[in-house]
Amino acid sequence: MKDGVNGVALAVFILFFLAVTVMGFLAARWRKAENEHSLDEWGLGGRSFGTWITWFLLGGDLYTAYTFVAVPAAIYAAGAAGFFAVPYTILVYPLIFTFLPRLWSVSHRHGYVTTSDFVRGRFGSKGLSLAVALTGILATMPYIALQLVGIQAVLDVMGVGGGENTNWFIKDLPLLIAFGVLAAYTYSSGLRAPALIAFVKDTLIYIVIAVAIIYIPIKLGGFDDIFAKAGDAFSQTNPATGAPRGALTPPEAGQWTYATLALGSALALFMYPHSITATLSSKSREVIRRNTTILPLYSLMLGLLALLGFMAIAAGIKVQNGQLAIPQLFETMFPDWFAGVAFAAIGIGALVPAAIMSIAAANLFTRNIYKDFIRPDATPAQETKVSKLVSLLVKVGALAFVLTMDKTVAINFQLLGGIWILQTFPALVGGLFTRWFHRWALLAGWAVGMVYGTVAAYGVASPTQKHFGGSAKEIPGIGEIGYIGLTAFVLNVVVTVVLTFVLKAVKAPDGVDETKPEDYTADAGDPGVQVELPPATAGTSH
Repeated sequence: MKDGVNGVALAVFILFFLAVTVMGFLAARWRKAENEHSLDEWGLGGRSFGTWITWFLLGGDLYTAYTFVAVPAAIYAAGAAGFFAVPYTILVYPLIFTFLPRLWSVSHRHGYVTTSDFVRGRFGSKGLSLAVALTGILATMPYIALQLVGIQAVLDVMGVGGGENTNWFIKDLPLLIAFGVLAAYTYSSGLRAPALIAFVKDTLIYIVIAVAIIYIPIKLGGFDDIFAKAGDAFSQTNPATGAPRGALTPPEAGQWTYATLALGSALALFMYPHSITATLSSKSREVIRRNTTILPLYSLMLGLLALLGFMAIAAGIKVQNGQLAIPQLFETMFPDWFAGVAFAAIGIGALVPAAIMSIAAANLFTRNIYKDFIRPDATPAQETKVSKLVSLLVKVGALAFVLTMDKTVAINFQLLGGIWILQTFPALVGGLFTRWFHRWALLAGWAVGMVYGTVAAYGVASPTQKHFGGSAKEIPGIGEIGYIGLTAFVLNVVVTVVLTFVLKAVKAPDGVDETKPEDYTADAGDPGVQVELPPATAGTSH
């Protein structure tokens, strides 16, 4: 790491940060609606985004600063095992092609803003809806915190904030400023702000990856040398475990872990509230279908991005915190001005998803806790006001998380978040295709999956942690090491199916389904599709 502040890189970083700040506030005037005081407008951008805006928004939402930092950091630390992120993002798009258009159609038909809205309408159960909402909020909070961790990693490498002995306020002031700006333009512009900024973020990331994948190997003597040096490094014994540090290809013993982690992550990705928020902002189901065919371009980028982990090893990057490996690689290998561009790509890559995540969590609270349980007669304007305030509180909570706790705590909770959010899959995706599952069975299955996943993760130790040391454990009855979230999901489904048979046999009340079969294939131009709720309907439709 270079001594002191990297002035040139910092100047470039600030330039881009100021540019996207201006864009964030101007976004309030972009596609301005006559009635701004509704969640459809503030929280979903008026449900008006076309193919390319949705593509950039979803890309900015799913491929975050933490992705930029953590995926190659996993390769840097353990080798090929970190590549699981690439196959899971390939698996996810055929999967979402089957159900996201159906979710878009029924949500537009009934004015649903969140997945919990749909679950309540489909199964007639506020309890199940509340479970889905709380899971979404819990899973999203540490995700937002990790975006701030990504910004911190960049600031640390640029030398901003001083050393370990610096006053905490001065040290964290740059992060506080970034947080303040993010909170202000999200409050002002809603989802339109990250949608507009995503154009800059994704363009910068594509440029940085394209340059890095050509420029850095040339400086390091080519990919032959890079892989040779990485192979030598991974063959070294890790003193903490007594085993090799990693491998260029997944060992046979780790293949079940690799496969189940990829599959479980693919199933979980579009259960996250922010993924659904970006999806429901599009103007037609055809936009969703097109995006499932062009979003894999990001998977190509992710595969190239992962190779940076091998390059960091070959370049001799030595860091105590693996999250700093890629920012440090950029500072070491790039000219200062382009290192600033790369740092800006990571920093802006944190602002876009953090904004969407806070909006998604706020929408869940407003629609499925505040409106359902606290103030059922809330008007659209009141909903919007509450959602704006909650989005601020969510970001404050994430900031406090980062500033007061060890970073490993945020990472542990993010791992738990993936396990938790997967347990909403049966209610959401199952509900999109069938009404057969009983609402109480779904709630019981969710509870079993949540408890098993949390307890199993708590029992995983690592060389540095006694609890929550990873997300893989022996699969009961099989004996192989696999992803805890997927095991919990299987238990969830088994309990749901068995209890559904039992509850139907005893004729337990099944709730009222407010949807119809034709709702799941309706498009924006079809009669009856409700793109924007009028005030009277919005207050009473649920």
